[in-house]
Amino acid sequence: MPPASRVHVLSRHLALPVPRLSPAATAADDAEDVDLDNLAYGFMASQALFAALDLGVFDKLAAAGKPLTVEQLAKVCNVEDLRLQTLLTALVAAKCLRRDAASKSYSNSPNVSQFMVTSSKAYYGDYFKYQIGSLFYARMGHLSSIMRGEEALDYSTWFSDPKVASLYTLAQHNGSLATAKSLFRKVPLTGVSRFLDVGGGSGAFSVIAARMVPGLQATVLELPEVCREGRRLLEKEAGPDEKARVEFLELDATSPNWPVQPGSKEVVLMSYLSGSVPEAVISQLYGNALKALLPGGKLIVHDFMVDDSKDGPALGAYWALQHVTVNPDGLGLSPSEVSDRMKAAGFGKTEAFDMIARMTKVVIGHKKQ
Repeated sequence: MPPASRVHVLSRHLALPVPRLSPAATAADDAEDVDLDNLAYGFMASQALFAALDLGVFDKLAAAGKPLTVEQLAKVCNVEDLRLQTLLTALVAAKCLRRDAASKSYSNSPNVSQFMVTSSKAYYGDYFKYQIGSLFYARMGHLSSIMRGEEALDYSTWFSDPKVASLYTLAQHNGSLATAKSLFRKVPLTGVSRFLDVGGGSGAFSVIAARMVPGLQATVLELPEVCREGRRLLEKEAGPDEKARVEFLELDATSPNWPVQPGSKEVVLMSYLSGSVPEAVISQLYGNALKALLPGGKLIVHDFMVDDSKDGPALGAYWALQHVTVNPDGLGLSPSEVSDRMKAAGFGKTEAFDMIARMTKVVIGHKKQ
């Protein structure tokens, strides 16, 4: 229900005057001010997206090859007409769907067609449906109590549940394949033969590295339950040559000792790891990476980060906040926070650049010759 101060109360004889909120509180006419209603109700729009993915709305529209009415969609999605109509209206309002007024039919928006339809090569709907919708959405409901220190959960404990580890790893996998390709175009691995992927999840980055660089041997260090899912995906999706050149080693990356020979790697990658461990552990991670690298080797840190000015971008800031629910002692990352810790661990020159627009960045530390 909307706030009482915004509802005109009617009786049989008169309309009672009602206090009105200031325009800045509701509509954000000033582009620099917050639109409180859109912010507060945003979770409803995200749930509409998750439900549409779960019910197959976007896939059914794509498969039909033409716009469908609510009755037609209700039949193929096995959902009652009236409920589906309400969902479709919300999806049109959110710009996920287009509605033709004349035929009262619906079609996918261009972005939905490209990214939220399972048959598309650019599909990453599983990331939203499973990792964000099924896992993190529930965790964010605990944010206030976690901020107060009343409860805590860390990734190691969370991922000890095989169902959570499998769902999270599978959801992240498709998106990571695409990101890995982009990363290794920006940071070529030409000539690299020994590659260490710390906290490498499904092994997506290692598989792409092996695919792009003939002869490259990749080692993924991960939690046991995640390794099991990664090996399953490797067996299912990788070619014979890639399977032979990618291995998984079971290890909590926060362990002080890695099963890696000192000075044996040319590149160490940490993607989505630095923001997932307690702040006190980050320097240890970077120190272990330095130890594993050959002189002149690189540590590549890719993660959700905000700008050094700490005022955005919004998506990077939201991800950092989401991390608090499973890593309450973690650090909200920015390039300078990462760079300073690399240098404190013994790295020389560092460099940084944006990776996924408005969301992730890369910081590279170079081990001195």
